Amino acid sequence: MKTKMLANLVASIMLAGYAGFAVSASPHWSYDEESDWGAIEDTAQTAVPLNYPYAECGIGKHQSPVDLADVKIVDSKLNKLAARYGVDTPSFFNTGHAIQVNVSKNFTGGLKVGKELLPLVQLHFHEPSEHVFKGKKFPAELHFVHISKDGRIAVLGVAIDIGRENAAFQTILDNMPHNYGEANSTSGIKFNPAKLLPSGANTDNLKYLTLAGSLTTPPCSEGVQWYILTKSITISAAQLAQMKTFYSGNARSTQNLNERSILSNHH
Repeated sequence: MKTKMLANLVASIMLAGYAGFAVSASPHWSYDEESDWGAIEDTAQTAVPLNYPYAECGIGKHQSPVDLADVKIVDSKLNKLAARYGVDTPSFFNTGHAIQVNVSKNFTGGLKVGKELLPLVQLHFHEPSEHVFKGKKFPAELHFVHISKDGRIAVLGVAIDIGRENAAFQTILDNMPHNYGEANSTSGIKFNPAKLLPSGANTDNLKYLTLAGSLTTPPCSEGVQWYILTKSITISAAQLAQMKTFYSGNARSTQNLNERSILSNHH
């Protein structure tokens, strides 16, 4: 059962946004009903627990996002983290919940964790930030989603502040469809995800905080390894306003840490 559910989850994440594929047959959800996600029923199912596909949102103990100041950060000898992204011709996808960029099927870039390269599948944005930094929410947050061949998920999170305009982000805004579920996959736009990493950051040895968590949207599946960069990127106030014409308030509230450790690879 778990293997089948994992396979379905990975398929939905990987295929979401490619022309001709439905995002999911799962029941509708919204941020307005966040506290009730776990109780949403799938009326097409009759067997427990399949009729509660988002149950983990309510009963999971390793949920995301969290307040990163909830616990003393422990310096630890962790894997070296390298962003090995490159130029791609992606699809710009309006998911119905966020603006998202899906990499092409031929894209070979990913996140190198130690000696393993986890392929980048998509990146998307939340407004305001989902992770909280010492009680502070940033104006927005970027998530790079990576999935290994055996289905393990790693998300690289980047806080977004207001400042200098970001040209790569403007490319996304300019090519993003406004209709829910619509993908712009024929634009031929060349795009490098690395342009959305903090300026001056050593992409071969990124500084990060890490913890075990979950997807921040239904089905809130756990077993996701989070890497949160310690440096933020900037977009302009005008870009934030333009982003909010697509989605505003698409951020899950912080979840209990439940004795999880937040580790750091820098001193």
